[in-house]
Amino acid sequence: MGFLSEENSEIRCLERVANHIRQVVLDMVYNAKSGHIGGDFSEMELLIALYFKFLRFSSSDTDAPDRDRFVLSKGHCVEPLYAILAEKGCFPERELAGYGSTGSPFIGHPNRKIPGIEMNTGSLGHGLSLGCGMALAARMDHRPYHTYVLLGDGELNEGSVWEAAMFAAHNRLDKLMAIVDCNGLQISGPTEKVLSPGNLPIRWKAIGWHVVELADGNDMRAVCSVYEKALAGSGKPTVILAHTVKGAGCPSIEGKVEWHHRVPSQPEYERMKAELEEGALLL
Repeated sequence: MGFLSEENSEIRCLERVANHIRQVVLDMVYNAKSGHIGGDFSEMELLIALYFKFLRFSSSDTDAPDRDRFVLSKGHCVEPLYAILAEKGCFPERELAGYGSTGSPFIGHPNRKIPGIEMNTGSLGHGLSLGCGMALAARMDHRPYHTYVLLGDGELNEGSVWEAAMFAAHNRLDKLMAIVDCNGLQISGPTEKVLSPGNLPIRWKAIGWHVVELADGNDMRAVCSVYEKALAGSGKPTVILAHTVKGAGCPSIEGKVEWHHRVPSQPEYERMKAELEEGALLL
């Protein structure tokens, strides 16, 4: 019973961090009048669980040779990553107030000038190739680190993703993990209607990847469980297909394509803020 209580406490703590980061991101987007809040919220639990439980990473030495590498391939959803790095102590949270302003390093896509950011990304379809290079370098240099790459399901429309996937499977990059945020929506509409990806588990398996499906990528307990299983190792690169909800955490915007890239009005901001504060009371 003690172990179960400890585990429940850890999950609840991670959920509270996710709620806090959502509030920080909402403020960032609203104040900067720019951002991709729908995708920010859909990827939240995937990032929180990774950074606060599984990723070997220290804010005191962000260039440590054996640190795990993380690449945000869907770079337009960078706001949670900035907020997480601030929470981890890479820089003061007050610096996030400059997000989106002239001269600030906190721009709309990952920026390597910021401690903890591995690569500039945002031109969709490139992140997995970068991750392949990092994973191959770890093997060549006899380093123990893992490489994680977070992609969007709309991003899978890019052919370069599949070239990288074939390369990873061919070279059996077993310390490479791709995480796909399958929220079902992209800027032009439902992913299935814009350009259907087909049966993703079958496609990834056919290439040679170990495939793990996650039915609810916004359920913190389920996310942690899947990461633990995926890290057990299979001798192949691993992909987690995480089914999430665009705008998760704010009922007023959940599952709505218009929130792919939209800045809330003042009434919308106040409503979303209230929803997040109400959610915090339940944790």
